[in-house]
Amino acid sequence: MSDYLVKSLVYDGAIRAYAVDATETVGEAQKLHDTWSAASAAFGRSLIGTLLLSASELSGDEKMTVKINGDGSIGAIVVDGNAKGTVKGYVHEPHVHLPLNEKHKIDVKGAVGSQGFLSVTKDLGLKEPFTGQVPLVSGELGEDFTYYLAKSEQIPSAVGLSVFVEDDNTIGVAGGFMIQVLPGASDEILDEIEKKLQEIPLVSEMIRKDGKTPEEILYTLFPKDKVKILEKMPVAYECNCSKERFAEALASLPKKDLEEMIEQDKGAEAVCHFCGKKYEFNEKELTKIMNEANQA
Repeated sequence: MSDYLVKSLVYDGAIRAYAVDATETVGEAQKLHDTWSAASAAFGRSLIGTLLLSASELSGDEKMTVKINGDGSIGAIVVDGNAKGTVKGYVHEPHVHLPLNEKHKIDVKGAVGSQGFLSVTKDLGLKEPFTGQVPLVSGELGEDFTYYLAKSEQIPSAVGLSVFVEDDNTIGVAGGFMIQVLPGASDEILDEIEKKLQEIPLVSEMIRKDGKTPEEILYTLFPKDKVKILEKMPVAYECNCSKERFAEALASLPKKDLEEMIEQDKGAEAVCHFCGKKYEFNEKELTKIMNEANQA
């Protein structure tokens, strides 16, 4: 079944909870960027976190960009998300494989690093986008998204992100959840959630071993009769690049740069960071772009 995300309210609206199966989404990203195990796990968790964050905070045509810049071996991760459930992104160093950590899991912290920042820039259709930034607290990313929500959005939350990478670097399963505490949640409810979070297996194990759906992940976290499903939305990795978009970017370059491309290079090639597609521009096309930019 195609990937999807479930939104819910729990305990009569005291808790907001989301869960997502993003196996195909993360798998598509892995194929496009040829990420190796450590990069696959870190990039996948970043995509899942952005899906959950976008679903909880955006509507209409709003969009956001999540940047994770740590001192680990993969360098920067950039992910774009929107309210429609699509994400796209890239990782600076996709070919990173590390020894397993002390828990015999992929060393995401080693790949991301523990010194650096996580920033979220939201384009809400206003004059200026809004950016919130927090330091990395663990490099495991679930804790880092949790910390962002607590510090920048002032929402007590718990975020679980999980990616199972096969021996050939492809994605076995990927998914996650987000729990947000709303005003009116009692101490008893919070204690119950805290206890449950210590007991539950990784999301990837729930999907891979038990075949759990996003709804069933929520029912693992909370009593089923306390969960009210609000919406199911498809999610996917989707790049909206086009030759027209790259032409607009070229038009913003200094005139001397365009003249150099025309006279010396006899054309230009643009490559999309997000999906790897290549777009060729010949001398005639570049001249037209330059002339139209000068007239604007």
